[in-house]
Amino acid sequence: MRFPKTLALLGIAAAIGFAAPDPAAAQAREKNTFKVGYVVYVGFMPLAYMKAEGLMDAWGEKFGIDVELIQINDYVGSINQFIAGELDAVAVAGMDALTMPAAGGVDTSIFLVTDYSNGNDALLSRSVDSVEGLLDDEVYLLQYSVSHYLLNRALAEAGIDAPWRVKTVNISDAEIGAAYITQDSMRNAASWNPIVAEMLDQVPETRVLFDSSQIPGEIMDVFIARTDTLAEHPEFGKALTGAWYEAMAVMHGEDTRDGPMHEIMASAMGTDIAGFAGQVDQTHFFYTPGDAADFLNAESSVRIMDKVRTFSFDEGLFGAGAASVDEIGIEVGGTTLGDPENVKLRLDSSFAGMAAAGDI
Repeated sequence: MRFPKTLALLGIAAAIGFAAPDPAAAQAREKNTFKVGYVVYVGFMPLAYMKAEGLMDAWGEKFGIDVELIQINDYVGSINQFIAGELDAVAVAGMDALTMPAAGGVDTSIFLVTDYSNGNDALLSRSVDSVEGLLDDEVYLLQYSVSHYLLNRALAEAGIDAPWRVKTVNISDAEIGAAYITQDSMRNAASWNPIVAEMLDQVPETRVLFDSSQIPGEIMDVFIARTDTLAEHPEFGKALTGAWYEAMAVMHGEDTRDGPMHEIMASAMGTDIAGFAGQVDQTHFFYTPGDAADFLNAESSVRIMDKVRTFSFDEGLFGAGAASVDEIGIEVGGTTLGDPENVKLRLDSSFAGMAAAGDI
């Protein structure tokens, strides 16, 4: 985050003969600037509309801040930038908030839930027609991501309690689509849209073995920020939340999927209206802040986060020194999972609640 320059510099400038600055220009320089990173994914595309139509600028102006929305090409890279302090917030899958910043010791808050995947994440195969057929075979995926979680949940739902019977092969989200399309030896893969849609289109024999619609709510998409950033600068959380739900009202209110907002989002994704609409159909958006707050506070979210933390610990994502699944505390729905003295992930419904009450 960039903080305003001290006003003392203005006095020095006047003393050595520089003209007094324009007050409006000085005020602009004094604004706190916050940076928000995101990658191309259907759940985050309203950000493209917020940029194009000036919604984010308007809400930033309302709270006296600047908010920069920055598209980033590499998903893991965007989270690493957040951990390093180069971004004040980042759009991620909920599980990754736990396994990367929180597990790395960054006190992290999920302050806005955008949607959950309702078919956009999928386990694919060009060689078998059931999850059971993957036993003793390889599945290519971004290891330890939501794709890995999806694979493990698919195995569990199929009654397979030995996930090690399937070998995972790590490949980046930037490479997996082209590799699957061009390499016949890559038989099985797990990924998310728009990559999944491209795989299905380019390799017609591909079957969907399992997708996120079979585990509703478990692969959620969220914005995260450092807990202390939100405490020190609630105006940042309010501005982003307010702009987001203004965009959601437009998106939900468009009579057809070829309205202006959908056109902007489809173009930002590099697809056409039909392709984007197909991905929207596989996404459960929280169009109102009340629905989002209810989801974050629900008992079902406690159960979801318990599944997520169990997977994360079993895969060693809490670090080599973690002695149990309770090592990291998670605040969710009025409950603390794990160590209450080491809470590192918080599902914070307060901003959505304020928006629902008309207090933003």
